[in-house]
Amino acid sequence: MKLTHLDILTGWPVVYDMALATQGRRDQYAEPTPEWRKRMIQAEHSPIRALTFCWTWEDLPYWVSVHMTRHKIGIEHFVSTQRTDRTGIERDKLPQDAPVMHTCIANAQALINISRKRLCSKASQETRQAWNLLRDAMQKVDPIMASAMVPECAYRGMCPEMRPCGKMEDMG
Repeated sequence: MKLTHLDILTGWPVVYDMALATQGRRDQYAEPTPEWRKRMIQAEHSPIRALTFCWTWEDLPYWVSVHMTRHKIGIEHFVSTQRTDRTGIERDKLPQDAPVMHTCIANAQALINISRKRLCSKASQETRQAWNLLRDAMQKVDPIMASAMVPECAYRGMCPEMRPCGKMEDMG
């Protein structure tokens, strides 16, 4: 599997303008400081939902794609079809690991929320690998956003899983 691109669809100037709108003010899409961006991400204030990204995984195993499509809030999924009339292959003959192309459009809040689940060591190794490809690419595109893409235990400072992996005990 590989991540073929990561694009910013709406950037920080829009987020800044939306934050000002919540205060009854307007600006001309000014570029906010890195400190302001970091504080907005850490606070998870509603204007971060205006920060949107688009990416594509290629050769993602179908079953990993299914894991990703479980996430619905703040994200849209566009997965290559397995319909027989489109592919010429009987759908029931395709294995669970048949490769698909999976494109997503998501906002910053969705990336934070999904990271909490998909970077957890209880998630499958392949699912973590796919999400880490996105986080690694995000590090190059928007390091402040990437810094908020952490597993649940790092986010909460504890593990809420019924059967924890023990990572938090190792950190303490």
